[in-house]
Amino acid sequence: MDLRALFGSNDRGIQVEEHFTDRQEQWEAVVAALAEHARAVAAPGFDVEDLETPRDNVLVFHGVGGIGKSTLSRKVESALAHGDQRPAQWGAPVRVNARVLPVRIDLARSAGTDFERVVLTLRLALAELGRPLPAFDLALRRYWDHVHPGEPLEEFLRRGGLGRRFGRAVPQQMQSALTDIAQAVLLPGTVGAVVGQITGALVRALRDHRASVRALAGCSRLADLLEAEPGLDALSYYPHLLAWELARLPPARAVVPVILLDTFEDIGDRVHRDLERLLQRVVWLMPNAFFVVTGRSRLQWAEEALHGQLDWTGPAAWPGLAVPAGTADATAPGPARQILIGDFSAEDCDDYLARRLTRNGEPVMGPDVRAVITARSHGLPLHLDLAVQRFLAIRRTGRDPRPADLDLDFPALIVRTLSDLTPDERHVLRSVSLLDNFDVALASRAAGMTFESAALRMVERPFVRFDPHAVWPYHLHGVIRSTIRTAGDQADDRWSERDWTQAAVRALEAIGERWAEASAPGRGLLVDCLRQGLRLARDFGLGLGWLADAAWSYVADSVWEPLAPPAPDEPAPPTLSTAADALVETLSALARRQHEHREHTVARLTAVVDSGLLPAELRDMAVYYRAKALRDLGRSQDSRDGMRMVADGGGRLAPAARRGLAHLARLTGDFPTALRTAGTLGWAGRHHRVLGDVWWVQGDLARAAEAYRAARDEAEQHAVAGERATAQAQRAFTLAFADPALAQDELDLAHQLLVGLDLRATRLTAHIAALVRDAGAASAQLEGRAQVLRAEAGTAGITAARLAVELALGFHHAILADHARLDACLARLREAVHGGDYAYYGDIVCFMSGRPLPDDGPPRARWLDGPGPTRARWQALVAARRAVYGGAP
Repeated sequence: MDLRALFGSNDRGIQVEEHFTDRQEQWEAVVAALAEHARAVAAPGFDVEDLETPRDNVLVFHGVGGIGKSTLSRKVESALAHGDQRPAQWGAPVRVNARVLPVRIDLARSAGTDFERVVLTLRLALAELGRPLPAFDLALRRYWDHVHPGEPLEEFLRRGGLGRRFGRAVPQQMQSALTDIAQAVLLPGTVGAVVGQITGALVRALRDHRASVRALAGCSRLADLLEAEPGLDALSYYPHLLAWELARLPPARAVVPVILLDTFEDIGDRVHRDLERLLQRVVWLMPNAFFVVTGRSRLQWAEEALHGQLDWTGPAAWPGLAVPAGTADATAPGPARQILIGDFSAEDCDDYLARRLTRNGEPVMGPDVRAVITARSHGLPLHLDLAVQRFLAIRRTGRDPRPADLDLDFPALIVRTLSDLTPDERHVLRSVSLLDNFDVALASRAAGMTFESAALRMVERPFVRFDPHAVWPYHLHGVIRSTIRTAGDQADDRWSERDWTQAAVRALEAIGERWAEASAPGRGLLVDCLRQGLRLARDFGLGLGWLADAAWSYVADSVWEPLAPPAPDEPAPPTLSTAADALVETLSALARRQHEHREHTVARLTAVVDSGLLPAELRDMAVYYRAKALRDLGRSQDSRDGMRMVADGGGRLAPAARRGLAHLARLTGDFPTALRTAGTLGWAGRHHRVLGDVWWVQGDLARAAEAYRAARDEAEQHAVAGERATAQAQRAFTLAFADPALAQDELDLAHQLLVGLDLRATRLTAHIAALVRDAGAASAQLEGRAQVLRAEAGTAGITAARLAVELALGFHHAILADHARLDACLARLREAVHGGDYAYYGDIVCFMSGRPLPDDGPPRARWLDGPGPTRARWQALVAARRAVYGGAP
C-alpha cells in the first residue's frame, strides 16, 4: 500500500495501490543465477573452505535513484520466501535442491545498519534452522563480550528490534552451543561466566586433536579465528564459520541463504571503502550463500585498480562482475552478473499510472494526463510517483488536473541524483546537462576543470548512459538531464544564471576545439558538433564563432542530416532575435526541405533573409538555397534574381549561383548559353553535372552519361557524398533511355550511394529512372507507379520531378504507339509548364512519337545542333526499345 498517496486525499472512494510493474527480466536473471549457484554448491568438488577459487555467488542490479531497485529487492525477497506471493508475470517459482532462505538487509543510512547488525542479521535469520551453530556462536559470543562488556547480547537484540524480526531462538541456541562445547572440553560451571575459559580450552583441544572436539576439528581455521583479537576486523572473518556450519548440514536440512543487500551505495563513498571491504569479505567467505546486491552503481570488485583497497579484486576473482574487454563503459550491457535496471517502457508507465489510483476499478487519471506524465518521465518510476503526488495535490485545490499541470520536472529528482555525488562530480553533472552527449575529456573541459578524475567517476554513475556507436559515447538519462536544466534547484551549491551562461560558453568553446583539433573530422563529428553548438548558442545568446565555418562544411556535402527537431508545420516561421536563431533556422530549413513542400522552405528562408541577423556570407547561404527552392517551384524569375545577387557578391556560393543561372538558362531551352556557362564553372560550380544536364535533353545520352560519370568521380575525389549520389542518379536516369540492362547496374549503385543520405529530389530521380528503364514493357504497370511518383513530387513541390515523370510516360507510350495516352501526356505537360520553363519536354515527347511540333505555345528551344538531329536521336531510342520488346512501329 502506498501510504503517501493514501493520505494525500480525503476522497475515500479512491483506491491506492503500490503497483509493481514488470521487472520480469530481472526476476528471470535471479532464477537463472540462483539455479546455477545451487548446482555449483552441490557439485562433488565444492569446498566451502577453498579461499582461492573465483567467486560467482553475487548478482548486482544497479540503476539511477528512483528506478525501483528497493522495490525489486523487496519483491524478490517476498517471492523467494513465499512462492505464491510472487507477481503473476514472474512465472514459475525457484526450484533448487535445497531450501531457499532469503535475508534482506537494508544498508540505507536512514536504516542505521552497521557491520555488526549485518552479521547479527545473518545469524538471526539462520535461527530458522532450529539448531546451534557452535563454531560461529562461540566466536560471536567471545567478540560481543569483549567489544560490549556489560551489555548482554540478548538485551541489544531486544532493544534494536532484531529479536522481534527473527524471533528469540538465537540466545537459547548460543547458550546450548556453549554448554555443549564446555562439556566436550570438560569445563564445569555456568557457561556465561566462563566464555573466555571455553575458548581457550577449545583452542587447546583443537591443537591437540582431541577426539572430544572432533565435530569442530573439521573447521581448519576455527582455532586461528578464536585466537585472533576479537575486534571488528575479526568479526568480518566469522562468516567463514557460518558457511562451514551450513556446509555440514545433513542433505535433508540443506539450505541456500539468499542475502539481499539493498541500497549498497549508502555504505560509504568510493574513496573510503572500509564497510565495503568488510561486506566483500562476507561475500567471499560464504561461497555457499547467494548475494543479490542492489544499488545505484555497479560493483567495482573486478577492477585490478582496487587492489589494496579491497581484499579480493580483479576479473580472475570475480569473473561475473568484470566489464568485457574492449568495453569502455561500466554501464554497457555484457557482464553476466552486473545488470543495469532499465526504465519502464511507455506501456508499463501507462499501466503503472492507471493502476495506482482507481475508483470502482477504473483509473482516476485520464489517458491524456497519463500520456503527458509517461512522456515526461522517460520511464523513471520515481518521476511517476512524484507525478501521482502532484496529481493528488492539484485535486485538493478543488479542480481536476489537466495534462499541462503534469508537464513538468520535479526538483526532488535533483536531490536524489546529487545526494551521493562529490562536489566536483556535481559540477561536472550540471555542466554536461548542457550537452546531448560527451566523453570524459569534453565533460572536464566543459566543466572548466584541468583534471579528469571527477568526470571519470561521474561516467560510472547509472544515470550516465553509454552508446558505443555515438561520436561521444556518454549521455545523461533523459529525465535527469531535463530536471537539472529546468526544475528549481534548491541544493546548497546550485548555480546562478551567470554560472549557467559561463558553463555554456565553456561547452561551446570545448566543442569547437574538438572539431578543429580532429585530424580528419568525419561527417558524424561535424553534425554532432553543430547540433550541440547551435543549441547552446541559441539558448544562451552566444556568438557564432566556429559555428559559421562548421555550417559551411555542413552544406558542402549536400547530405542534410537534421540538426534540430522538426519545426511546427505553421505558416509563419519562428521568431528570430539572434544570429544563432537565424543560423539554426537556416540549416533546419535546408534539412527539412527534404520532407517539406518547397513553399515552406521559401517562407522560412525569407524570414531569415529579412531578419538581417546573419553576416553577409551566411546571408548568401539563405538567399542561394531560397533561389533553388524557387526554381523547384517554377518561379524562375525570382530564382534568377536570387542567383544573380549571390553570383555578383563573389562569396563562397558564387560558383554555385552561376551554376544555378546555367540551370535556369537550360530550363528556358537556351542550351547554348547553358553550355557556354558550364565551361566557366569548374568543380565548385559542378561543371560536369551541368554538361550532363545539357547533353541528355539533346538525346546525346552517351556524352551525357560520360559527363555524369566524371561528375560522380570528381565528387568522390572531393569526398562530397551528396553530389556523388546525385550525379550517379542522373547517370542512371540517362542510361535508362538507352540501355535498360546497363541502367539496372547504375541504379543499384545509385541506391547504394544514397544509403544514409537525406536527398529527396535525388531519390525521386532514381525512382523515375526505374520508370524509364521499364518503358515499353506491357507488364511494368508504369501508370500506377507514375501516379505515386507524381503525387510525391507534388507534395515536395519539385516541378522538375513531376515533369520527368511525364517524360518517362511519354517514352513508354511512344514505344507502344499508344496515341490516346500520348495525347493525355502532352496535355499534362502543357498544363504544367505554364508557357515557359521546361516547354521543351513536350517537344521531346513529340520527337519520340514522330509527331510535329505544335504551332502555338511558347517559343521553341534552341537545340545545340538543331531540332532535326535531336528528333532523330530520340526517335532512334524509341525504335531501339521497340526492338527489345518486339513492339509495332
